[in-house]
Amino acid sequence: MEPILRAHNDRKFDVNGNGNGNNSANGDVNGNGHIAPVTEPRKDDGNVDGEVGMGEYPDGEGSGYGGWHQSPRIKCGLRENPGLVPLIYYGLQHYLSLAGSLIFIPLIIVPTMGGSDKDTANVVSTMLLVSGLTTILHTYFGTRLPLVQGSSFVYLAPALVIMNSEEYRNLAEHKFRYIMRELQGAIIVGSIFQSFLGYSGLMSLLLRFINPVVVAPTVAAVGLAFFSYGFPQAGSCVEISLPQILLILIFTLYLGGISVFGHRVFRVYAVPVSVIIIWAYTFFLTAGGAYNFKGCSPDIPNSNILIDACRRHADTMRHCRTDVSNAMRTAAWVRIPYPFQWGIPTFRLRTSIIMVIVSLVASIDSIGSYHSAAIRMNLKPPTPGIVSRGIGLEGFCSVLAGLWGTGTGSTTLTENVHTINATKVANRRAVQLGAALLILFSFVGKIGAILASIPQALAAAVLCFIWALIVALGLSTLQYTQNASSRNIIIVGVSLFFGLSVPAYFQQYVPETGLILPGYLIPYAAASNGPVHTGNAQFNFAMNALLSLNMVVTLLVAVILDNTVPGSRQERGVYVWSRAEDIMTDPSSLLDYSLPSRVGKIFHWAKCVGT
Repeated sequence: MEPILRAHNDRKFDVNGNGNGNNSANGDVNGNGHIAPVTEPRKDDGNVDGEVGMGEYPDGEGSGYGGWHQSPRIKCGLRENPGLVPLIYYGLQHYLSLAGSLIFIPLIIVPTMGGSDKDTANVVSTMLLVSGLTTILHTYFGTRLPLVQGSSFVYLAPALVIMNSEEYRNLAEHKFRYIMRELQGAIIVGSIFQSFLGYSGLMSLLLRFINPVVVAPTVAAVGLAFFSYGFPQAGSCVEISLPQILLILIFTLYLGGISVFGHRVFRVYAVPVSVIIIWAYTFFLTAGGAYNFKGCSPDIPNSNILIDACRRHADTMRHCRTDVSNAMRTAAWVRIPYPFQWGIPTFRLRTSIIMVIVSLVASIDSIGSYHSAAIRMNLKPPTPGIVSRGIGLEGFCSVLAGLWGTGTGSTTLTENVHTINATKVANRRAVQLGAALLILFSFVGKIGAILASIPQALAAAVLCFIWALIVALGLSTLQYTQNASSRNIIIVGVSLFFGLSVPAYFQQYVPETGLILPGYLIPYAAASNGPVHTGNAQFNFAMNALLSLNMVVTLLVAVILDNTVPGSRQERGVYVWSRAEDIMTDPSSLLDYSLPSRVGKIFHWAKCVGT
């Protein structure tokens, strides 16, 4: 048959060896040796799975890639250029769908650090600037995937631990600046380590120990870490938070399939649309006098604690009213965030150790995002060198976040996977254009002030959904393993359980001055009061802090179990990278990850960065 097929390599044949010649008109090769060409070529219906079975590559390497599934064709591919107007639309669409992840972290950390409304607005503007800069850098010199870089929730829990340390609890004057400068120093040290890990090639060695069984519980633990903060904070104003949560769920789950003018508005814009609706609803409640209490000042809720009759209403007014923030009155119209705007960073050993370990967790979180995004874009999995390059650049970007003072490090937002899946847009230029708009918006101080004036209960309600989404995205990584494997089930279950239970043991050591902390912040005060007691106070703080973080304990347990318990590569879902022979035979298979030509020529010798 081989000579015959080579002679007719421009035609398609169906091979039928049963000797039945009834299908000869369709180009069959029957038992009599009669060959008839296909009269009607098969039409391409645009469905990848129609040509190739699910989980298989055209060259037959489906099983070799650990069960990665092909995704339906996306609307706007990585290197397509549909025109300026569509690119602007796609870019805004991408960032609006990630609005909650981009702007709501300052609404948590700045008030906890003792900052004013003006400080919150300035941190929001700084975060927009750094997110825009780092996203552009990553799409040019990182993995080159259209992934938004921003303040990660991986850094939020350790930031809460640091800002709730004993020395800062009773500090009143300049508390915000003291804590921010210590966070900056810790983030810079941890980010330098992360950048070295990537560009030195050590990340390629660590990748041997990282696979979906490790990534899934670790990312899930990042979202689960805030269960003690989420609804307790949102519940401070249930008439706002409950409608907000219900509206997001209705938009994403019940109305997500409804198209408006050909666009699935409710699925893509669930967060911004629901926030606008509930924010307007809250404004009418405030203007209608729902939160007016006799003898209590609506302008300065904190002063009401001095009046016995108003003390029990102070929290309600602070969390529910839309007019308690004075950011709009104090913020400048034009303000350019600059490095060291909060002062020179403070470097301390205890916080540096914490951020070095957390940077490992952030790297693993990003690795999962790289692969999940590549699958949804129908790309070859990134090689270890490309992953190392991405992690190295993320470390550099986190250094920028530390210099500018965002309060958290910068890394790939896990929610990008959901955004690409929902919008079917994975265009590099659109993300870059949206990042440029973020930089432009960061210079308008009033934009940061508007975002800073969102009621705290509303922000907490949105974060409850986002954290739950992170948990789901983390666990969804298990689809690339053998889900029914008792080995994997036990490892993931044990990792998550001890990732929640061990920190609970450390968090039960309530500080003696616990009454000065809100209940939802007490779990983050274990670093100063934990059970680890040695002769070194710096080491005590670092160990108590790390073992009170859910994601750190989960990662430790998952890595040990997955790399010591016997299991096949297919069972473990080991990430099988693009092989060297694939690149030699088909260099274009990794063209989407290639650095710009001039930069690639400079680093062509560096195999560890996957040029």
